[in-house]
Amino acid sequence: MGSRLRAAALCGAALALAGGTLVALRAWARLRSRLALPASSAASAAAADQGKGRGKQILVLGLDGAGKTSVLHSLATNRVKRSVAPTEGFNAVCINTEESQMEFLEIGGSESLRSYWKMYLPKVLLLVYVVDSADHARLPVAKQLLHQLIQNNSTLPVVVLANKQDLQGAYCITDIHDALALSDIGDERKMFLIGTHVAEDGSEISSSMKDAKELIGQLVLETQ
Repeated sequence: MGSRLRAAALCGAALALAGGTLVALRAWARLRSRLALPASSAASAAAADQGKGRGKQILVLGLDGAGKTSVLHSLATNRVKRSVAPTEGFNAVCINTEESQMEFLEIGGSESLRSYWKMYLPKVLLLVYVVDSADHARLPVAKQLLHQLIQNNSTLPVVVLANKQDLQGAYCITDIHDALALSDIGDERKMFLIGTHVAEDGSEISSSMKDAKELIGQLVLETQ
């Protein structure tokens, strides 16, 4: 199962050269029919999971300014809602789908908050890691932090969102794949790389964002 999901993601990433913002999930969607996949404060949510092994939350991390909050608001409402101010602390969002209830926990990406990232990682179902595709200068930092996060957890599913694909100068999917050295993460893990963007305020979310939401929901069902 994991190898097929991973193969679909890598197939989408390889095809990204043609369009720059091609979504890795497109290849996965064609395989989906063959896969048998069976609002409180952040502090309260985290406390509820203590001592229970792996919790039910989806951890959302990334550098400050990557667009984590905007992505979460867009996923929750299916409408674009830009957030300008960076998250100073924690942000909990609950998203209901037909199949499940997804609890997202975002932790701010400023340097002072990154020390908290690893504290929450052992208790989550999967990691959503958001990078700014146009922030070339800080991609090495994003890479280093991602690899440090998951080096001791070889099975945690990871969904990397190469965000802000609509900005001029944004790296395409294959460039982000190389910049983050995702090939070095290992073959045991379910890992996906999807290009996303948050366009005009109030508009319907892009197809890539819809695909990301669907993929996350399927991974939650499979992991629980």
